[in-house]
Amino acid sequence: MKTDFRISLLQYIFIFIFSTVGISLYATDDLQSMSDYLDHIIDNKELFTKQKEQDITNLKKLLEKKNASLEYEYEINLKLYNEYKKFKLDSAIHYAERNVQIANTLNKTNLRYLSEINLATSYSYAGRFRESEEILKKIHPSKLSKDILCEYYNAYCRFFEHYEAISNQPKYSQQTRLYKDSLLLVLDPSSFDYKINMVSKYISQKQNDKAEELLFDLLDTEDIDTPNYAIVTHYLGYIFGWKGEPELEKKYYIMSAIADVKNSIKENSSFLRLALIYNDNGDIAKAFKYTQSAIEDAMFSQVQFRTAQMVRFYSIINASYQAKEAKTNAALKTYLILISVLSLFLILLVVYIYKQMKKLSRIKKELSNVNEKLTELNRELNETNDLLHSKNAQLRESNDVKEQYIGQFFNLCSTYIDKMEDYRKTLYKLGINRQYEELIKILKSTTVVDNELDELYTHFDSIFLSLYPTFVTDFNSLLAENEQIVLKSGDLLNKELRIYALLRLGITDNVKIAGFLRCSMSTIYNYRTKMRNKAAIDRDEFEDMVMKIGIAGRKEE
Repeated sequence: MKTDFRISLLQYIFIFIFSTVGISLYATDDLQSMSDYLDHIIDNKELFTKQKEQDITNLKKLLEKKNASLEYEYEINLKLYNEYKKFKLDSAIHYAERNVQIANTLNKTNLRYLSEINLATSYSYAGRFRESEEILKKIHPSKLSKDILCEYYNAYCRFFEHYEAISNQPKYSQQTRLYKDSLLLVLDPSSFDYKINMVSKYISQKQNDKAEELLFDLLDTEDIDTPNYAIVTHYLGYIFGWKGEPELEKKYYIMSAIADVKNSIKENSSFLRLALIYNDNGDIAKAFKYTQSAIEDAMFSQVQFRTAQMVRFYSIINASYQAKEAKTNAALKTYLILISVLSLFLILLVVYIYKQMKKLSRIKKELSNVNEKLTELNRELNETNDLLHSKNAQLRESNDVKEQYIGQFFNLCSTYIDKMEDYRKTLYKLGINRQYEELIKILKSTTVVDNELDELYTHFDSIFLSLYPTFVTDFNSLLAENEQIVLKSGDLLNKELRIYALLRLGITDNVKIAGFLRCSMSTIYNYRTKMRNKAAIDRDEFEDMVMKIGIAGRKEE
């Protein structure tokens, strides 16, 4: 129980921080910062989903009340229906169906009409149009109270909107407009629903200036990051797109998408608009990210008409993504050629330096016969010669390392290109066959990356130990006897040894080490501190001694 409370408290803290940052971003009006913030909350949207599920769980606990009346259960079910209808559709249908049963048992006409209208609306979202229409046709609007009549006309509006989206037949938009006009006649003119439906009507009549004026009035009255705020900013994004103002279009669609994520509204359309906008601007990465987020939400909520829309959107974004991948592969080939040329240049440079060293050695022999007056100069030359020998040894060692790693690098690049081609063919085949669930499952899986990392580390360990075969033994000799590292069967190196292997190769930057080993900088720092504390020698000299491992053997060579 305490653990659940701590988790819930942490969720509230994170959500509070996200909300505070979002409000400050709206104040700065920085489009790039808003876009980055949207990407950040997409990566962490599971927090908002869990909070939504926690709120629903708290509501469900109210149903456990002993000796509760059917009227009480009806009210709780209605609240659960409203929580679920734009979150998880099958659950919304469940509670709507249960309320139909309760209303029939109680024989209360108004409750029965309301629950049947809610069920018809849910069926419409789920793409079950025949069942939805059958329910609505049985209801006589003349028998409905004003409040329920609003729900009735709204249900028909949604029905024809969804049916038009699924069937791709614009002729049903006329039916939507007729029911929207009827809805406006019964709504309270001061209510949000009335005003937002007027916005929709103005837009359908091409009176976008009136729609914009009304939307900005609503924007001043609605709280930031609420469901209503998401609707208002979505319409504003549409208006500014129609006016040809792309920066404001993106701004308001981003604000709408942020509000959708924070409220765990899975039935949303701002992500789809943003995906197309960024795709048209050539930012394929963002377009793909937003499309993927929209698909995840649609699959989670099971809203049928959104899924149908996304099929068309995904094909556009995926085509652009594939084109970018082709350009990336071409660039990779160019880089490989450049690396090959540079490697050849490096080899020639090493040969030149080696010849220069031999030339210096001959000069040293000639200077050995010089007058005693040049003794001091001769001593300095001897010191210089010793330094050059040391540098030459380091160059030979560096050359060995580079030769080994360059050769393996070519092999890895070739293998990786083959794997990428196979992976691309697999994804392309799934896309062609419309196996979108399997495609998403593969895209979300980290198995490929994990396997590639394991293979990379195995290659690294093998090459490193071929260069420094006594590294593990020499490293353990620097540690206290009871602190020495014992490798698992089959392992060449573990994480601690890889950190010091990278240090031995001259990579001392914790950021680069952390990036290679896929861990945080604090983890690298902790490992290095831990090893120094286990040293059998002075801890301040420990890493210097590690850097000397293998040097004696190379001098003998």
